[in-house]
Amino acid sequence: MAGPNELMAAIAEVGVDRRRGGYSRHVFDDAERQLREWFTEQAEARGLRVEADRNTNIWAWWGEPGDDAVVTGSHLDSVPGGGAFDGPLGVVSALSAVDLLRARDFQPRRPLAVVVFAEEEGGRFGVPCLGSRLLAGTIDRDRALALRDPDGVTLAEAVRSFGADPARLGCDEEALRRIGQFVELHVEQGRGLVDLDRPVAVASSILAHGRWRFRFHGQGNHAGATLIGDRRDPMLPASRLVLEARRVAAGTEGGRATVGRLVPNPGGTNVIPSTVDVWLDARSPEDRSTRAMVTELSALAREFAAAEGCDVAVTEESYGDTVHFDTAFRDQLSGLLDGAPALPTGAGHDAGVLAAEVPAAMLFVRNPTGISHAPEEHAEPDDCESGAQALARVLEHLAG
Repeated sequence: MAGPNELMAAIAEVGVDRRRGGYSRHVFDDAERQLREWFTEQAEARGLRVEADRNTNIWAWWGEPGDDAVVTGSHLDSVPGGGAFDGPLGVVSALSAVDLLRARDFQPRRPLAVVVFAEEEGGRFGVPCLGSRLLAGTIDRDRALALRDPDGVTLAEAVRSFGADPARLGCDEEALRRIGQFVELHVEQGRGLVDLDRPVAVASSILAHGRWRFRFHGQGNHAGATLIGDRRDPMLPASRLVLEARRVAAGTEGGRATVGRLVPNPGGTNVIPSTVDVWLDARSPEDRSTRAMVTELSALAREFAAAEGCDVAVTEESYGDTVHFDTAFRDQLSGLLDGAPALPTGAGHDAGVLAAEVPAAMLFVRNPTGISHAPEEHAEPDDCESGAQALARVLEHLAG
C-alpha cells in the first residue's frame, strides 16, 4: 500500500523544467506520456481495468465499468514551470484511496473509477480543461482539432502522432452517462485553509473566467533606421493594455486580470515587431463583471492601437461561467469530513466543467505557501495523507 507522498516522490523527476524551474508537463509531450504510462502501470498493479476514452482521457475501473459510477481523479499536465502538486496530487490521492479501501476489505456496490483528464491546464493548446470540455461537448470538435500549439502543430496532428484517431474526438455521451458523481481532490490554490487552520476543505464555487487573445497589427521595421515619428509599433498599445488590465481589475469587486504571455513577431532585439499577441486572463465572481472588464479593455485596446496607427483583433479563446457546486452534495461531503469548511476558488477545474452535467464536488488540501502555478506550490506530507484519508472516506460512503 502506497501513500500519496510515496507516489508523488515516484514522479518527482518527470518533467522537471531546468530553465523555468518547477515542472513543464504538456499533453502528449514526453513528460506527460511518461506520466500516463506510470499511471497505467500503477492502476493495473492495483487490479484496475484501464481504458482510454475517445478524447484520450484515461479511466481506471475498480470492477466492471458501468453507469451511475462514483468517479474521482484529476490531471497530470501542468502550466509551464508549474508546481508539483497541481493535478498530480488528485491523481495520486485517488490511487492511495483505493489502497486504503482495499486494506479495509471494502467492496464497492457501485462502479468506481479513477480518471485522468487530458490538457487540463491548456499549457500546450491554450484551452483549459480540454479533455473534460470535449467529453461534455462544451467545445466544438472541429474548433478543438484546429487548435495550434506554439510550434504550429494542430491538436489533430498531435492526437494522430499520439496514436489516437482525431475523428473520434468530441462529446462522449457514453462516458458522461457513466458518471453518477464526480469528486476531484486538488491542492488549494490560495491561503483559505492556512487561515482556518484546517487540512481539508470542500469547494463552494469557481469564479467566472476566460482567456482572450489581443493581436495588435503594426508595421515591422528596423529599430535603428526608423524614426520615432515614422513608427507604427504594436508593442506600445500592447504594453498599455498590460497596465490597464491591472487598473480595471482593481476597480472590479473580486476582479482579477492577468497578462501572463506576450509574444512579439518576429521577436528580434533590433526589430520593431509587426504583430504582438497579448493573452488576457480575466476572472471575477460573476459573469457580468468578468464580461464588463473584457469589454472595457477591448475598447481601450482599440483606442491605444489607433493612436499608434495600428489595428487590433480580439478573440475569445475559452470561457467558463461562475460555477456553484451542488450545495446538498457539498454539505454531504462536509458532514462526512467532520465539518470541513467550504471555500470558493479562483481556479478552473475539470470538476467545474462536469458540474453542469453531473453532481460534482471538490476537496482541497492545505497549501502553506498559498502559491500555485509556480515552483513554490506546496502541501505538507501530513496534509497530503489527510487528503487521501478524506477522499477514501468519501468514496467509501458514496460507493458503499
